Amino acid sequence: MSDNKKVQILEFEKPIYAIQDKIEELKLTSATENIDYKDEIKKLEQQTKVYKKELYEKLEPYQKLQIARHPQRPNFMDYVQFMCDDFIELHGDRHGTDDKAIMGGIAKIADRTVMLIGTMKGKSTKENLEYNFGMPQPQGYRKALRLFEHANKFDFPIITLVDTMGAYPGMMAEEAGQGEAIAFNLKEMAKLNVPTIAVITGEGCSGGALGLAVSNKVMILEHAYYTVISPEGCASILWKDASMARIATDALKITGDDLLKFNIVDEVIKEPTGGAHYNASEMADNLKEALIRSLKEFDNMTSDEIRNGRYSKFRNMGVFLEQK
Repeated sequence: MSDNKKVQILEFEKPIYAIQDKIEELKLTSATENIDYKDEIKKLEQQTKVYKKELYEKLEPYQKLQIARHPQRPNFMDYVQFMCDDFIELHGDRHGTDDKAIMGGIAKIADRTVMLIGTMKGKSTKENLEYNFGMPQPQGYRKALRLFEHANKFDFPIITLVDTMGAYPGMMAEEAGQGEAIAFNLKEMAKLNVPTIAVITGEGCSGGALGLAVSNKVMILEHAYYTVISPEGCASILWKDASMARIATDALKITGDDLLKFNIVDEVIKEPTGGAHYNASEMADNLKEALIRSLKEFDNMTSDEIRNGRYSKFRNMGVFLEQK
């Protein structure tokens, strides 16, 4: 966990750590050579605090993209560990297969029983191979559908945590019905009678993310992103050059503030300074508070109101102009 491991530094964060290294150097010199650098250290610490605050409050979209993809960012099981009082994982799509890139089960969050489902990424090469780098295959979406139906039958609210660069694009996945599996999930999620809440916790790319996010309420973490296509994919199509991803990131409007403005998401959840990977337990507390508050919004709603509200939400997305 990032809470007790050294955090991998991103390129744009290096000036902060250069100042912190200087502070540590002065502290060491002060201790070993008996020279008083107390005032210099205090001044540098204040500079670090101010610079850090300004940096993370004014991140460019491409910098947020890097935070969303940070290899130490909390994954599905981290949130289970910090948020859930109990969790019973349910396996398999009941067609003979199981996909580890999508995990789910019955969870207890602050005395609320919910169906918790999410994409799963690893934090090492070995784990990423095990979870297919968080890219689900058709059996993963069919497993999620089975859990949706189970929750609908027993009247459990559904919470999905989405962090995926997209559904697995391999030939075998396509032959096994990748597009059909996602499309079927979109249709069936729209018809559910129970409240559904989706949270984009890191990457939310294309139909691979949407297959778990047709929800009454869609939330996104402060430095996560949600998009119809990855910036690299967009740049490759528009300019035949994936290195133009920074420009594509700006143009796509994929970060929380823009998505909130366009009514694609309903809430942006604050992250710890620097990103969720700097303090996973604090991030989980923020997410848990938002989920508990959101679940209460549906307590007095009927099944028809829940279902119709979800339908209206998606039908009202986007604008168009008619020419006479």
